[in-house]
Amino acid sequence: MTDIVYNREAAVRYAREWAFGRNPAYYDFSELGGDCTNFASQCLFAGCGVMNYTPTFGWYYRSVNDRAPAWTGVKELYRFLVNNDGAGPFAREVAAGEAMPGDLVQLGDRNGGFYHTPVIIATEPEILVAAHSYDALDRPLSSYFAFSYRFLHIEGARR
Repeated sequence: MTDIVYNREAAVRYAREWAFGRNPAYYDFSELGGDCTNFASQCLFAGCGVMNYTPTFGWYYRSVNDRAPAWTGVKELYRFLVNNDGAGPFAREVAAGEAMPGDLVQLGDRNGGFYHTPVIIATEPEILVAAHSYDALDRPLSSYFAFSYRFLHIEGARR
């Protein structure tokens, strides 16, 4: 497999362009449980340009009815990114201070579940995010009420 450098600038540019809109190439899942991870996946794809078409356990979007669970599911995206050794993006969980623009952060509840996936678009002077479901752009991460956070540093992708 060929390693691909993750284009953080392209991911952030996409997040800024579509934070308050919906790209017509993708279904809007706002009324079906939320659009946050779909939006995060779109940003990831803008930064790496390759999907993983492995049925069930991959990361891809062809249509609303032909997509991997990881494209739209918070826990499924996490599981895919930290375990992926095939095509598509891969990540590792890091401390907040290691997060970079283009990375993802997932917000957790008091029961250990994670429910929201914003995209980090800046880290100075504080972490700012873009997100769907509750659309946001340049929103301080500190303004969210969450019990826990996990930061996913995108290390690259494979073709």
